[in-house]
Amino acid sequence: MLPEIDRTKPLEVLRNYGKEITIATLGSHSALNILRGAKDEGFRTVCVCRERERIIYESFGVADEIIEIGDYRDLLKKSLQDELVEKNTIIIPHGTFNAYIGNLNDLYVPVFGNRKLMLWETIREKQMEWLREANLNLPKTYGRAEDIDKLVIVKYPGARGGAGYFLASSPEDFYEKAERMIKAGLISEEDVKNAHIQEYIVGANVYFTFFYSPVFNRVELIAADRRYESSVDGIGRIPAEDQLKAKINPTYTVVGNFPVVLRESLLAKVLKAARSVVEVSKRIAYPGMVGPFCLETVFDDNANMYVFEISARIVAGSNVGVPYSPYSYVLFGEPMYAGRRIAREIRLASDKNMLEELVY
Repeated sequence: MLPEIDRTKPLEVLRNYGKEITIATLGSHSALNILRGAKDEGFRTVCVCRERERIIYESFGVADEIIEIGDYRDLLKKSLQDELVEKNTIIIPHGTFNAYIGNLNDLYVPVFGNRKLMLWETIREKQMEWLREANLNLPKTYGRAEDIDKLVIVKYPGARGGAGYFLASSPEDFYEKAERMIKAGLISEEDVKNAHIQEYIVGANVYFTFFYSPVFNRVELIAADRRYESSVDGIGRIPAEDQLKAKINPTYTVVGNFPVVLRESLLAKVLKAARSVVEVSKRIAYPGMVGPFCLETVFDDNANMYVFEISARIVAGSNVGVPYSPYSYVLFGEPMYAGRRIAREIRLASDKNMLEELVY
């Protein structure tokens, strides 16, 4: 049973804000993207970060103010939230919020986007329910390791950047590799119990960043990327004979992203899928999708598109679109990227007295 997300307090806080809005986020994931975008749209910016990451945001100069914390969960402390409220702050969430913060219901500072959909994202079964209801083509999923009868990829709950993911082709292969991952410290026994086992589709992976705009009532394709993953991308440099001798178990920890431009004739499938996902989101979590989201896809050798995951907020892959991607440039005719698109939506909504439609 999913906890209810209460909008009462954040909306009450938002109604007491003046016209001068501050945009803040946690110093991690896609903060440079978010903060640069806010600056480009004329907002004051705040970065809430740990001491170890402070050097990043000082070096790039995108934060007007840096608030140092000891742990990401410190964002939920009343003293810090009250400080942010005094600054008329709207928080922009990203993957770190899902992975480390915990109960976003405890956050009464207004948050851009739909917190309930972000919660759905953390539960693989809810993701699949959402995508199935949108009538998308999905890989087969397995309820337990004993049912594995073909090549699968094993994933875990939450935004983990691919750490500890592995391939398996049988129940025995699953348990053998899971044990190796546990010994390597990449996963826990609890992770194995909660593993999401999904058919592995051989093909080209493409990750699409979209934006749903309540102001314009439209779905926008902002950028596309693919991931650079260690050690699966590095293993190709090792001869097969040496791979076998070393018994290398590649995993899928993401270390970076590449921009991608899709064959134009395939864009119709992509855009229809995004629109369908948005329509379903309105039924499962009022008011539905707000702002950036990502569909993670793979195209097989017949150009069939499978959607295997959804993220209901900005993704790190959108960073390849700074200052623009071919898609955002064609749409806007100016530098535009996910972080700036968020800030632009907030500015337009503020001018139209629509800010409450952006906050959940």
